[in-house]
Amino acid sequence: MPRAAVLSIHARVEGTEASTWEDPSLVQLWGPRFSAYVVPARDLGVFSLGRLPDDRRGLRVAEDLAARLDDFLGGRTMTYGEAGRGLGEPPNRLRYAAATGTVLIRWEGARQPTIWTVPRPEIAPPEARLELARRYLHIFGPATADGFARWAGIAPRQGVAAFDALRRSLTPVRTPIGEAWILTRDEPTLRTATTSPASARLLPSGDAYFLLQGADRELLVPDARRRSALWTPRVWPGAVLVDGEIIGTWRRAGSLVTIEAWRRLSRATRDAVEEEAGSLPLPEIRGRILVRWD
Repeated sequence: MPRAAVLSIHARVEGTEASTWEDPSLVQLWGPRFSAYVVPARDLGVFSLGRLPDDRRGLRVAEDLAARLDDFLGGRTMTYGEAGRGLGEPPNRLRYAAATGTVLIRWEGARQPTIWTVPRPEIAPPEARLELARRYLHIFGPATADGFARWAGIAPRQGVAAFDALRRSLTPVRTPIGEAWILTRDEPTLRTATTSPASARLLPSGDAYFLLQGADRELLVPDARRRSALWTPRVWPGAVLVDGEIIGTWRRAGSLVTIEAWRRLSRATRDAVEEEAGSLPLPEIRGRILVRWD
């Protein structure tokens, strides 16, 4: 949701403000796995049409809902609950129309999202899916076709077809959990020593850094006990990143940030984490953010 998007941007970009998610260069949509995403407006087609079903039934549902919704709204903006009732559909079912690239949302987390329709992006669905796969490989690689399909919420065969189509631009690699693929153009970066990582970052729940499934999680957090603390059955906590390594989890209640560290930290590291917590762009916090260590 927008607040998480702001914190994800803040972890990577200096000068991020609480209102950054409202910048005209960004849009919200029901993206991969129908979760709320904030993406560049220019990439709307990639994150929507890239997930458009190619089976007859799924495609018909998406296209029919999108057409009916556009006709019903007639240029208006309303909550998705109102729109669903107006169409005689369960509101959550409207998410299927998002894969056509014609439905945008605005959701602040506390109330129902509002929705409206926009012209369909010009990119063709097959090319959008290939570009979506490239983005996935660039951010999550080494990766597999199965992992891509699960992340995007598309049929496994669509994931395999996308990787097959990209095969000439991929390089096979071995990892501790099996064979996978990377973009060939990313190989020099992966072989080069990285620059010094940030001393501390607080990544929000669902951040792309740890948005992993299955065995892929073992690469990031080898300890099974720690994995169960980060990837919980319900709402995930945030991840505490220190010198490029996840060393604990965090949650926030009002102005209090509670951190559960997985190992003993130096005073300097604690200071860096607390400084990062104090810099979080949270509009509802007027005073100082306090940190409690568990």
